[in-house]
Amino acid sequence: MQSQWAILSGIEGNLAAYEAVLQDIRRQRHPVTELYVVGDVVGLKGDNEAVIRRLRSHSSSSGASPHPGEFVPQVCVGWWEEQCFSLHGFSGVLNAPELMAQFGSDGVKHLWESVSRESVEWLRSRHFGFHELDCLLIHGSTVSYADELTPKTPAIQLCDRLIRADANTLFCGRSGLIFECWVEPSMLRSTVTTLDGVQDLIEQGKTPRRVVGVGSVGRTPGQATYTLYNPANNQVTFNAVSYNSVKGFGTVS
Repeated sequence: MQSQWAILSGIEGNLAAYEAVLQDIRRQRHPVTELYVVGDVVGLKGDNEAVIRRLRSHSSSSGASPHPGEFVPQVCVGWWEEQCFSLHGFSGVLNAPELMAQFGSDGVKHLWESVSRESVEWLRSRHFGFHELDCLLIHGSTVSYADELTPKTPAIQLCDRLIRADANTLFCGRSGLIFECWVEPSMLRSTVTTLDGVQDLIEQGKTPRRVVGVGSVGRTPGQATYTLYNPANNQVTFNAVSYNSVKGFGTVS
C-alpha cells in the first residue's frame, strides 16, 4: 500500500475541528497511513482536556478503547505545551513569561485551570519533533518551538533552518499558515576559522529544499486546515475542512 501522511497542528482545544479533520482523512481516496500532530494541542479557547482524552483514546495503551479503524497519532510539543511546562515547573523558565506577555494574567489563569497536571505530564512525554525519511516534522524548528517560519521569512533564514534540520522538507506548524516555500541555493559555501586560520571552503548541498506550513486545525472558527504528504512522489496537498452546521471539505492551494 502506498504511504500517505496527514500532518496537523494547532488543534488548540478545538475538539469539533479535530473530529472534522479525522472524518476528512477517512474520506481520502488514498488511505492515510501515518498521522502526525506537530504541536499546539491545547490553547485558550477550547476544551483542552477533551482533546487530550481524544488523542489518548487512539491508543489502547492509555487504558481506553481505541476507536475502530483508527491509528495512533504521533504528537510532538508546541508553543502552548511549552507554556504548560513552564507553569508547572517542568522547564528552565518558570511562570510562563511568554504567555504572560501575550495574553496577560487572565490567559495564564485559564491555561493553568484548563489543563490538569496529569495531562501536562502526558504532553511532556511527547516528542520534540520527528525525522522521517528526508523530512523533519516539528512545531517551529530545531532552533526553538517558538520559531515562526512563514513565506515572508528571509530565504537565508529558511535555508539555515533546513540545513540545521538536515532535511529536504521541513514541515512546521507554528505560524498556523498553509504554504510551500522552496529554497534553491545556487551558491552556498561556509568556512571554519580556527587558531590555525581559515580552513578550506565547505560546499553545502545545492539540492532544492522546502519549508511547508501545515496549517491550523482549531485556530480559525469554522474552518480547519491540514496537510497531506505522499513520500513516494513528494507531493504536498493542502486541505480545508468546514465543520459548521453543514459539514464539508475542500482542497485549497
